[in-house]
Amino acid sequence: MCTRTLWLDSGQGPIAGRNMDWAQSLGTNLWVLPAGIERIGIDNDPNPLKWQSKYASLVATAYDLATADGLNEKGLAAHILWLTESEYGERDEKQLGLSVSLWAQFYLDQFDSVAACVEYTKNNAIQVRPQGDPVSGRWSTVHLALGDASGDSAVIEFIDGEAKVHHSRDYTVMTNSPPFDEQLQHLTQYQGFGGDLPLPGTTEAADRFVRASYYLSKLPPADTPRKAYAALLSVMRNAAQPFGVADPARPHISMTIWRTLIDLKRGIYAFESSFSPDIVWVQLNKMDLTKSQKLDLAQEGLVGNMTDKFVDTPAFNFLSA
Repeated sequence: MCTRTLWLDSGQGPIAGRNMDWAQSLGTNLWVLPAGIERIGIDNDPNPLKWQSKYASLVATAYDLATADGLNEKGLAAHILWLTESEYGERDEKQLGLSVSLWAQFYLDQFDSVAACVEYTKNNAIQVRPQGDPVSGRWSTVHLALGDASGDSAVIEFIDGEAKVHHSRDYTVMTNSPPFDEQLQHLTQYQGFGGDLPLPGTTEAADRFVRASYYLSKLPPADTPRKAYAALLSVMRNAAQPFGVADPARPHISMTIWRTLIDLKRGIYAFESSFSPDIVWVQLNKMDLTKSQKLDLAQEGLVGNMTDKFVDTPAFNFLSA
């Protein structure tokens, strides 16, 4: 499925990379969402989480119905990845309800650091609720990675109905199954991490976790941001699944349909589609963050700096019923 990395020793500040692996197009677009938007965590729920966004954000969407990946104006990044073992539990109406479509957006809207996200999560009873993919019908069993401009990192998973928070600057890689604590234990079997096994080469999630961890640890610091971006993209491409026909023996492995790179220090968000040879990027601190704007990624010929190419567009409605 997906891979996320956070490179702390780039020589250029913290840089995050993310691969989105999925069986079909997600109709992804880039959006600027301003501060001041009133949101409700689940429509038609007796006890939904409600908030007004404090910070503007730049997000990559799934079907323009959910935030899959993004960065806010304070340098907080959020990434939603698949986790089959996610179990959110039966709806407990004593807890505030939050649709998984808004899970990443809630943190981007409300917090300026990973530490603030973690503190809130540990001290408030929030119940994330799954949604069905409107195209495939699959339930959104996912987990969330957070990173910020200081290099802090966290992984949040719902296991057996409870939020499990893994918080450390050391947690720089996340893939999919098994759950994060098991991934960390699995890693110790391999050379370079305390074990004797050689570096694995498949695109299984556990193998990608090991391989991304290994190559991330071997990257030399770069003397320019440009070189740092290229270096991290090389690791992300190594952890990618080529697009094409899925392997019948491993139907759970999907092609990489796009990837993102986020310079958390400089507020740069780059997007690369697997179906185009070109990369586009946006510099968030040079945009008008007071209004909702969209970059339609289905357009032909998109390449390079798209900071001034967004079009004023009413904000999309999250799938939260």
